[in-house]
Amino acid sequence: MHELKYKKTDSVQLSDDRTSVVIIDQTLLPNKLEYLTLTKADEMYEAIKQLRVRGAPAIGIFAAYAMAVLSKSIPSGSGFMAELERLGEYLVSSRPTAVNLSWAVSRQLALAKTLSPEAVPEALLDEAVKIHLDDISTCMAIAEYGLSLLHEGDTVLTHCNAGALATSRYGTGLGALLLGAERGIKLKAFVDETRPLLQGARLTAYELKNAGVDVSLICDNMAAYFMSKGMINAVFVGCDRVAANGDTANKIGTLGAAVAAKHFGVPFYVCCPTSTIDINCKSGDDIVIEERDGSEVAELYYAQRMAPEGIICRSPAFDVTPSELITAIITERGILRGPYDLKTI
Repeated sequence: MHELKYKKTDSVQLSDDRTSVVIIDQTLLPNKLEYLTLTKADEMYEAIKQLRVRGAPAIGIFAAYAMAVLSKSIPSGSGFMAELERLGEYLVSSRPTAVNLSWAVSRQLALAKTLSPEAVPEALLDEAVKIHLDDISTCMAIAEYGLSLLHEGDTVLTHCNAGALATSRYGTGLGALLLGAERGIKLKAFVDETRPLLQGARLTAYELKNAGVDVSLICDNMAAYFMSKGMINAVFVGCDRVAANGDTANKIGTLGAAVAAKHFGVPFYVCCPTSTIDINCKSGDDIVIEERDGSEVAELYYAQRMAPEGIICRSPAFDVTPSELITAIITERGILRGPYDLKTI
């Protein structure tokens, strides 16, 4: 039996009675810290779809707990496995780009197939806790490797949110900054707002400020300007999927930051657990990009609509950064540099 003592800051937890998944509703931050208790499949689907839980590793942890909790509600007859598979497919359909979601669901289903229906719920709960513990260890290792690439006084550009809210404890893309702050290493951060969902402004700025990091919030289109002035020493981002050739999918706007970094000679680092590497995906061309409701561009977070009625608003959730723009991919197993052949990792 694996055991984990949760912290209040953990974005995903198992309830004390082990019958529900508890999450921080990230859509309400930074103005309100609220926990949601989820027991039903439609609640879990909505939480992923609406980004109440977000970040590739956190989604994977959440999915593992969700499958365990949902398995408790299925009668243990001959149709048990078919219903569990149906629920897994339903969860995966909420955000197909995030490979950790399908990875965690597949891992739980594979385990369930080896057991009797009666034994599945407790086994899946134990496996979910193990996945969570593994991610805590993984994030710590990524943070250590990332911090080794920085020096006292460096300024790091971030995009989107890849801290503890998106993963566990230290995070991936923010791991070096959070670990550095914990150790008294003075680092600075420029935080992209990350339009249109403002994960940088709402979440990354919130996490780094609370950790005592010197933070400056900037609009996404300001990053190249600060690079041109020599005010950014490195870019650290997370990612939602890595193709076998090293192409990475991350929050929309990452590609622009990578292009600017290449032009101005700023190192561009992608931080991710090896579970985010999809060896069955040959290149970024094979990554399905989710397009979200265009109303998020013109209406979300505004007191009144900020574009003409009837205008078409496009809102791809991710873009793909080609491997040649990436200085290194930082995983829990080490710092990988191109040319990448991640099928061998």
